[in-house]
Amino acid sequence: MQSFLGAPLTSAAKADAHPAVAAALSSCRRAFWSVALFSAVVNLLMLTGPLYMLQVYDRVLVSRSVPTLVALTVLLVGAYAFQGMLDIIRSRVVLRIGALFERQIGGEVHGAVVRLAVGAGRSGEALQPVRDLDQIRSFMSSAGPIAIVDLPWMPIFLGVCFLIHPALGLLSVAAAAMLVGATVLTARKTREFGSTVARDTGTRQALVEATRRNAESALAMGMSEDLKSRWISASQTYLTAMGLATDAVSSYGSVTKVLRLLAQSAILGLGAYLVIQNELSAGAMIAASIMMGRALAPVESAIANWRSFQQARDSIRRLSQALTRTAVPRPATELPPPAHELAVEQVTVVAPGTARPIVSNIAFSLSAGDALGVIGPSGTGKTSLVRTLVGVWPAARGVIRLDRAALDQWDMTRLGRHVGYLSQTVDLFDGTVAENIARMGLAPDSAAVLRAAKAAGAHDMILHLPDGYDTRIGDGGAVLSGGQRQRVALARALFGDPFLVVLDEPNSNLDTEGEEALQAAIGDLRARGMIVIMVAQRPSMLSHCNKLLYLAAGTQQAFGRTEDVLKRVVPKAAEPAGTPPLRVVG
Repeated sequence: MQSFLGAPLTSAAKADAHPAVAAALSSCRRAFWSVALFSAVVNLLMLTGPLYMLQVYDRVLVSRSVPTLVALTVLLVGAYAFQGMLDIIRSRVVLRIGALFERQIGGEVHGAVVRLAVGAGRSGEALQPVRDLDQIRSFMSSAGPIAIVDLPWMPIFLGVCFLIHPALGLLSVAAAAMLVGATVLTARKTREFGSTVARDTGTRQALVEATRRNAESALAMGMSEDLKSRWISASQTYLTAMGLATDAVSSYGSVTKVLRLLAQSAILGLGAYLVIQNELSAGAMIAASIMMGRALAPVESAIANWRSFQQARDSIRRLSQALTRTAVPRPATELPPPAHELAVEQVTVVAPGTARPIVSNIAFSLSAGDALGVIGPSGTGKTSLVRTLVGVWPAARGVIRLDRAALDQWDMTRLGRHVGYLSQTVDLFDGTVAENIARMGLAPDSAAVLRAAKAAGAHDMILHLPDGYDTRIGDGGAVLSGGQRQRVALARALFGDPFLVVLDEPNSNLDTEGEEALQAAIGDLRARGMIVIMVAQRPSMLSHCNKLLYLAAGTQQAFGRTEDVLKRVVPKAAEPAGTPPLRVVG
């Protein structure tokens, strides 16, 4: 790959490619060398047609020898059959190179999508690495690479034209120069429009994705027409940019085609003149015409595929940037499972992509068996804090430690096995209830699934579903009610007996029965020596919390025993459970 795709395509990869992208490109090198080898043989066999015409015109027609004609024709058929077989193999190899590239880099791209989705500043940005991967694979599997490997053979065919007659060679070189000039102009134009098309494509797709996610609200509140107008406007911008780019490529492609046809006619005219002057045979005239057509064909094919080639280069650059931006160091040493404490040391939280702190200077520590309630007015950063506690958002300043090891010393996958997290917006996957509880494991442990469901008080509820634990819940848990989704998500958070369980308003969709089950689950977790952190708005949910953290104005206002903090921040803290939601005072 380095020799021919390495010239234009991987020049970008060599300069600023992410190591994973460069490694994936290098893994395709051997396959591309085989394509180059096949192309060499195929191009050599391309000489069969001109040689056949030369022999027919200059030998067979003069000698009127039928056996010679038959022999030449048999050789021609054999050569073309062999060429066709190699062409099929070459096309299949090229098709599989794209799949090989995706297999090499697909895991890294998926990880980048997950991390971008957490911190993407713009809707749809997280899916850009997948679109870039598709673009690179599409180009690698197309006729573009074949056109590129055929280009180095152009001087050889032009040289043969010179051997036939210098005047024919000069005319062929002049035609080739004009086509190469058209290729350069095509490259310049596509570069101008490439970034604009990519940006408008992302905007358009982001609008569709946002509409899909909010379809219920859009229909219920009559937003469909306005959203449609926005999408039509974005589509018009995209279509205009795409039209300009396509017009540029198609215009130069048409000019190239006309130039090639004129050149082939011109070489026939010049050849006829040379035949009349007895400087050339009729067979040589026909052979030169075919040879020049073969020399110019790769240029025309390269122009036709230039836009996808340019898009592939841009995709390599964007994909490398995305992987670099989302790179997470993987600690080599596997730490023992946490079992003792969580320490938060002067932590400041900043949303990814921004600079303004949401919460600042948070400091507290919890031991095994503690349950912490996090309270405070809306907009004080409670959700942002818990995202940082589980490693979803990195701390801008300060350190979070599990058993004295900072979170960045853990491999995120290994850390995730010791963490249970229930986000404010419950996010379930299209699969069975059991698969969701088992965190979409490929071979879920049924006993662990049942244990987590029972710990969350969801076992009986699940048994009443049409297929029990094997009920498919659809995208986002569409077939479940809000309370059912929350209880399944709670069971998922408890799967695998994690040491740290973080719940962001876990009772927001629960009825009385579900809330009682949640409180029982928190009591059971404490009894088993786990740490529970829960964002809560109702005093009733604090009955199993032995510690309380109060946030206001983005800072920590109080931390300590529940009853002590409540006396400081909530009037009449001694009110019985079941009173209206907490009335916090700044």
